[in-house]
Amino acid sequence: MHRTHTCNELRSEHIGKTITLSGWVNRRRDHGGIIFIDLRDRYGMTQIVFDPNVVKTPFSEAEGVRSEYVLKVTGEVRQRMEGQNNDKMDTGEIEVYVQEMEILNEAKTPPFEIDVEKNVNEELRLKYRYLDLRHERLKNNLMLRHKMIMEIRNYMDQQDFVDVETPILIKGTPEGSREYLVPSRLYAGKFYVLPQSPQQLKQMLMIAGFDRYYQIARCFRDEDQRGDRQPEFTQLDVEMSFVDQKDVMAINEKLLIQLTQKFAPNKKIQSEPFPVLTYKEAMDNYGSDKPDIRFEMKMVDVSEIVKDSEFGVFSSNVQSGGVVKALRVEGAAEFTRKEIDELTELAKIHGAKGLAYFVYEADGTIKSPIAKFMGDEEMSAITEKTGAKAGDIVFFGADDYVTACESLGQVRLACGDRFNLRNPDVFAYCWVIEFPMFEKDKETGAVNAMHHPFTRPLDEDHHLLETEPEKARSVAHDIVLNGTEIGGGSIRIHEHSLQQKIFDLLGISKEDAEIRFGHMLEAFSYGAPPHGGIAWGLDRLVMIFAGEPNIREVIAFPKDQKAKDLTLGAPSVMPDKDIAEANVKIIND
Repeated sequence: MHRTHTCNELRSEHIGKTITLSGWVNRRRDHGGIIFIDLRDRYGMTQIVFDPNVVKTPFSEAEGVRSEYVLKVTGEVRQRMEGQNNDKMDTGEIEVYVQEMEILNEAKTPPFEIDVEKNVNEELRLKYRYLDLRHERLKNNLMLRHKMIMEIRNYMDQQDFVDVETPILIKGTPEGSREYLVPSRLYAGKFYVLPQSPQQLKQMLMIAGFDRYYQIARCFRDEDQRGDRQPEFTQLDVEMSFVDQKDVMAINEKLLIQLTQKFAPNKKIQSEPFPVLTYKEAMDNYGSDKPDIRFEMKMVDVSEIVKDSEFGVFSSNVQSGGVVKALRVEGAAEFTRKEIDELTELAKIHGAKGLAYFVYEADGTIKSPIAKFMGDEEMSAITEKTGAKAGDIVFFGADDYVTACESLGQVRLACGDRFNLRNPDVFAYCWVIEFPMFEKDKETGAVNAMHHPFTRPLDEDHHLLETEPEKARSVAHDIVLNGTEIGGGSIRIHEHSLQQKIFDLLGISKEDAEIRFGHMLEAFSYGAPPHGGIAWGLDRLVMIFAGEPNIREVIAFPKDQKAKDLTLGAPSVMPDKDIAEANVKIIND
């Protein structure tokens, strides 16, 4: 037997008992002939003591023990000496006096310290991820992830959902993101892809009659990496039949509240029920379709005020179909020129051509590089519309609707951080609904589905599909937490004819639709029920609950920001024989 107890199990009631522990040496201390070791396993730590007055052999062996050695020890549980209790350890009342010790394995000196958390280069951490995961913080993150997923599974089971696994090797049906291709050995020139999501498969499950499906699903997208994105990720995938949008939102909202209360009890949910914003409300007020509503600082539209302005940037933009948005930042007149320049660069990064502004000085005058181009009536109207007063700044975004909103929205977030308005102790959930059905590619002008081609249009917008499809809204819903989209879904199209119409609007010919989605269209012809669902980004959700800056900190073996697995060394070169068998030919430039 390697252990009778774990390293976090022993308490005062075990005093006097002989026990066996196994674990890693977290820290070793030699105090004048007595050696103390904190022995660690995933449950916690116990202090073990090597005293030559108790038994000599283990003491001599312990002199050679170093950090991260794996030990098995047997000894007597004793009360710590008076005044020596350690309140930071669950086992801090006791210690184990070792009578026998076995070194199960020695360890090289780790490339970084395990017993303390230090700022270690991420590339090194990912290369030695199995050591990095020994850190208390990483271990706690994975335990949090495990417990949250268990809570989700229990909740879904109580709500009568069925957990169904869907295949990983599927047919390629391009839906926006680049897919990972898997060449077929048996069928030369043909490929599987790794699924971006189980979207089509879960809709088929609705057609099959499994009216409440869920899955903790693995998904794959060959995209450029960032802090909240990985080439492979995990989502809670949900689909329901005979429901409307409110049904889907309600069951997910209840689960999110339950998770928050259990795993983030120190966080205050800002509003229950969660606020519901339309896409237009979110963009108009916050400059984002995933707004951080922990603070107000809403934008206003001043296009009508400046449509005839002598400041050509404003007037010409409005006349060409764009908008001019204004953002009042209370108390920002103290911003330095350097800070304003930094905000201007931020706006440019997000598509703006610049960042105009009014500074409201203490005497009520307006200081601005564009003031000479603005009439008194225009400036007064802007002041009244924004509510600006002495000590404030009003920033402007002038561009097409999306660019003006999003660039100024980023300025809003930066100013919120500048004034510490994003309270870390608050969870501000909100729903965003009524997204546009379609969006145009700025470069090609091609019409694309904003969510995916199976999203249902609002009933009252069906007529727009014939005349002005770009104005049609969808029955889509995103769930947002503190400015991060943690989930998205929609009510789906379940009629063959409507699905074909959407394909037509997307420029997908009947022949191409048959090749790419023929299986779906065929399935719809066998009695598809009304259905809809949602998918959560579980990595993102756990990241927020754990208070981590990126999702790599809550994934056991993540890829780096270049999509490389530094632990295993993937992607890697394969033998020529394996490449040939997969019917792949590599062409080197």
